[in-house]
Amino acid sequence: MQKRTLPLAILATAALGLTACAGGGTAGGDTVDGKGQTLNVWIMQGTNPDSEKFFSEVGDDFKKETGATLKVEYVQWADAHDRFVTSIAGGTTPDVAETGTTWTAEFADAGALAPIGDLVDKAGLSKDLVKGLVQSGTYDGEMYGMPWYAGVRSIIYRTDVFDELGLKAPTNWDEIVADVAAIKAAKPDMIPFPVPGDAEFDTYPWLWGAGGEISEKQGDKWVSQIASDKSRAGLQWWTDLALKHNSSSAGATTWKETDVMDNFLQGNVAMAVMGSWTPATIDQKAPDLKGKFAAIPIPGQKDGISPSVLGGSHLSMFETAKNKDLAFKFIELMTTGKYAKQWADETGYFPGQTSLLDEAVKSDDPLVQPFAKQMVDGGASVPVTPKFGAVQAKKTTNAMIQAILSGAKSVDEATTDAAKEMDSIMNGK
Repeated sequence: MQKRTLPLAILATAALGLTACAGGGTAGGDTVDGKGQTLNVWIMQGTNPDSEKFFSEVGDDFKKETGATLKVEYVQWADAHDRFVTSIAGGTTPDVAETGTTWTAEFADAGALAPIGDLVDKAGLSKDLVKGLVQSGTYDGEMYGMPWYAGVRSIIYRTDVFDELGLKAPTNWDEIVADVAAIKAAKPDMIPFPVPGDAEFDTYPWLWGAGGEISEKQGDKWVSQIASDKSRAGLQWWTDLALKHNSSSAGATTWKETDVMDNFLQGNVAMAVMGSWTPATIDQKAPDLKGKFAAIPIPGQKDGISPSVLGGSHLSMFETAKNKDLAFKFIELMTTGKYAKQWADETGYFPGQTSLLDEAVKSDDPLVQPFAKQMVDGGASVPVTPKFGAVQAKKTTNAMIQAILSGAKSVDEATTDAAKEMDSIMNGK
């Protein structure tokens, strides 16, 4: 396994000696008069099964504290990037929105976001924020994204199925293949390990695990590494899992991560790459599976851990916000203290405030600790550049995987085409 350097690897120790704000929203010591005003906020849908209840409580406290009404609109992740781009072009952005960590720099580069660094400093929060999330929320020396939460993908598997078949959780890639074969033979109607074609973050662990890379900055240019020998080897293994080892299904060629989740909830999947936020959803939506699944870090090719994308979200303030003090008061309320911890507890994500994160990292919960280990020892980052959001919007990686899974292209052909498209987008051609 290739050892990767990740800014967030410091998160296990960064929290020492820091304390959280007791309730959030008052750390700066200033009050904001928002009486009669409405704060418009966009939040991504599906992250928290109890979002409406959660934001109802937040809205009540926000009104008590500021006099303003909180109006939350929920946006599907799949549609969010295009909707942001359209709203930026039309000047119809919300006051505050959840922005994925790969989008914040892009929207800042477009001039749509308001800098918040001075407000963060004034509130006394600068030293208690996860540095990796601060880094991805900073563009051209200015902070535009307030760390809210972070998550990582590992493997969730059905312990009841593994126990029934006398299998152990895999510790390397060969063991994954062996487990797939055993499950397929004993349970032909079950999908042992889906390979979704429309889920780029499920793809990168295998590319990285083989020693490959997505793209590298060389001088003033980005050069795609997705067609390198090591990257191709990882992608070949991942797609062969479906094409040669029958771990997946033909339908999974177009699956998103939500489709993987839906099929797991229905009992159709034995193991899959899933996020640290998913156990809470499984418990809520499929109570019959409670106690029948567990998590492990994504195994390395031979041993250790394969890196996984450590992503998450910021809360960002838009330049169109009429009352920026009010907007930041909401951001502060959400990302510190009570509500930051409650959001993390309800979703399975890790908080963006280091004093709260320390508690999560030390957890002995079997559905938390493996993700925490993945996050600390096997976390990785996609290229930090405003252009990578455009690569994602183009679905360059997903189109590559789908072409391989459908048989339209070989791994060499698909990666060559993807590398050309990625270079063109990343270098603004």
